[in-house]
Amino acid sequence: MAADVEFVDECTVHVRGGRGGAGSISFRREAHVPRGGPDGGDGGAGGDVVLVADGGTTSLLDLHRSPHRRADAGNRGEGNNRTGARGTDLEVRVPVGTVVREHDSGEVLADLVRDGSRAVVAAGGRGGRGNAAFATHVRRVPRFAESGEQVEERLLRLELKLIADVGLVGFPSAGKSSLVRALSAATPRVEAWPFTTLTPHLGVMRAGVDGDHTDVVIADVPGLVEGAAEGRGLGHQFLRHVERCHVLLHVLDAAPFDPERDPARDLAVLRDELRRYQPELLERPQLVVLNKVDLPDGQAAADLYEDELAGEDVLHVSALTGVGLDALRYRLAALVREARPAADAVEANDEPVVFRPLQVVDDLAITREGDGTYVVDGERIRRWVRMLPTDNSDALRYLQGRLRRAGVERMLVEAGARSGDEVVIDDLVFEFEPDPRDLPDEERAALLAAEHGEDEPEPADPREDWDDDVVDETPSGWGRS
Repeated sequence: MAADVEFVDECTVHVRGGRGGAGSISFRREAHVPRGGPDGGDGGAGGDVVLVADGGTTSLLDLHRSPHRRADAGNRGEGNNRTGARGTDLEVRVPVGTVVREHDSGEVLADLVRDGSRAVVAAGGRGGRGNAAFATHVRRVPRFAESGEQVEERLLRLELKLIADVGLVGFPSAGKSSLVRALSAATPRVEAWPFTTLTPHLGVMRAGVDGDHTDVVIADVPGLVEGAAEGRGLGHQFLRHVERCHVLLHVLDAAPFDPERDPARDLAVLRDELRRYQPELLERPQLVVLNKVDLPDGQAAADLYEDELAGEDVLHVSALTGVGLDALRYRLAALVREARPAADAVEANDEPVVFRPLQVVDDLAITREGDGTYVVDGERIRRWVRMLPTDNSDALRYLQGRLRRAGVERMLVEAGARSGDEVVIDDLVFEFEPDPRDLPDEERAALLAAEHGEDEPEPADPREDWDDDVVDETPSGWGRS
């Protein structure tokens, strides 16, 4: 039976904000107050899906097992102008160091590098307006309200990049896991064959004496092989975990089993893989350790390659016997103390940020289909149609005025639509009747001449003083398909 998965550093999640609450259709009914008027309240907004960086969370395992996350819907509005309650936000805890990306484009939405950082990855829908919001001096008794906004599901890719002070880099079976066990209280698995480490491990090492010590977080990642940057072996999947490390510790096998390998060549291969993955990694402080000097040929091999490693910061250690570990602790602590201030200075200037998705850009567009139908498309326009009850004549009159004020009728005329043409907005289909004011001068003059006769003077347009939002006649040809 396969072992249970304990560590997950990549996963795909489906998130959706809560639907907005519907607006209320209500009228004030109170003794001695005849015709009290509309008092339907607005619906509450839907809850957001929020990712929260939590220092106590070490893996994306929970999201891997339950990838669908939904926030609560908002409550519907009520009479007496009472607004519905907002939906409860869904907070999902993720490890510190989680990068949030759009699944398809790969665009980074948030990088949660500090404990407590928050990212709103799926905003809740807007609450629908109650009928009280549509009352005007002419439309005094609106008998319609908006439904809550239904938001689309969002597909995200989450990647965990461990945040550690020191990252251990080396070939398989170089003794990285043994070194982590010897330096800290962590207990990664250690066996006598390669690729024992299949997931990263963190350990905390303390160097110095009480009152004057440095705690260093060290990260053990799976072993690299030549060609890892192109996908060979396992290490390339975890190279991102050393991206945030302040110091790189190259662990070399002083007595490798493969006769074609030697410490100097291994170091060159490791650095070449890091350079091909991310050249900036080689600019960080680096320390080289020759491990397994306790073996019969280990110390001799370490001395043999001392000249080839000249100029490198090299220590001879044995994770098994403890030889050289004290010197390694103090050297790592010194390098980390030097590297931390620069990283802390960058973070100190940053204000706490709540990441939110960018607002949808208005992408209103009109296209003419092959059958002569005109299709109006745009996120804002679709939302208007979906939230209004288009089987209600009052709501249709309101929508027509809103579309006119948004310039949709003018754009349809510019696209070539004329009286009687079929127009589609989402699932709403109607016959277009343009406003004469939007027609070209020649067409408008011909239309007026046909209505009043060529010999009669052109009358003033009676609609010049109309309020676009106060249309008393049901728009002809409007209806749902």
